[in-house]
Amino acid sequence: MKNIAIIGASGYTGAQITALIENDPGLSVQGLYVSENSLDKGKALADLYPVYQQIPYVLQPLTAAAKAQIVAESDAVVLATEHAVSLELAAWFYAQGLSVFDLSGAYRFADAAQYPKWYGFEHTQPEVLAQAIYGLAEWNADKIAATRMIAVPGCYPTASLLALKPVKSLLTSTWPVINAVSGVTGAGRKAQLHTSFCEVSLTPYGVLGHRHQPEIATHLGQQVIFTPHLGNFKRGILATITAQLQPGTTTEQVAQAYNVYDDSPLVKVTHNRFPKVDDVVLTPNCHIGWKFDEASGYLVVASAIDNLMKGAASQALQCIKIHFNL
Repeated sequence: MKNIAIIGASGYTGAQITALIENDPGLSVQGLYVSENSLDKGKALADLYPVYQQIPYVLQPLTAAAKAQIVAESDAVVLATEHAVSLELAAWFYAQGLSVFDLSGAYRFADAAQYPKWYGFEHTQPEVLAQAIYGLAEWNADKIAATRMIAVPGCYPTASLLALKPVKSLLTSTWPVINAVSGVTGAGRKAQLHTSFCEVSLTPYGVLGHRHQPEIATHLGQQVIFTPHLGNFKRGILATITAQLQPGTTTEQVAQAYNVYDDSPLVKVTHNRFPKVDDVVLTPNCHIGWKFDEASGYLVVASAIDNLMKGAASQALQCIKIHFNL
């Protein structure tokens, strides 16, 4: 049994991974933590999320004493915290010998020069960053097992990379175009006017400047055009991608490329049949559908995931289980 502490447990992702860990027979929740200044400290998780009535934990402030207790009692920490907060907490817990599963973007780029541009801070933990592995579970399992610092991917990059990585060797130099729509839980639990129910209407945002574009490009090894959209639904992501493949590529070659997922229980691939968000909401699954036009050389592939599950919490759980060989 591995004990896991969850920091940032009051947010959507923190609450979701708490429920997943609580229900996993090989894992136990050491404790749930929020910042010392959080208005949620001292509250039961079930008071914030009545759907989790069977989870009996109270949100504790992350004091110095709480951190010492985590180190004494836990095998790992999950950080569902802001990027700049994770930057320091991940390094501190890593130095204490714990395994760290960071759901922020603080360790997703190996190149420290990317952080000032995309996240607005200098990366102050180069030694820990050098140990960080990108936690795309279906592609990096061996490395996830071998390190104690796992950077869990972003939700849009997860949907996009799972769709594109199998055909990477077939791509031309033309940039794939990714149009993706997310439910509003992707914006977090904090009250904001543009994510309130009456204000949400399908719209693009972060055009030609979203931080997930370089994350996708870095881990694909190919530049992309990425345009995210906010949809008027709670959870889920649908990414529809158009990519040019090399001259002479056949439909059979594309099918063979996607056979890489034949032994991946959470990834379902279909030819000429495309997924919808409802296929994957509240599941850890990714559904991929594709169609290739041999005459033009263009592939259209759609990828659907739940942004709070495969896009965050359930992928973190995959990484935990891979890392501890559970």
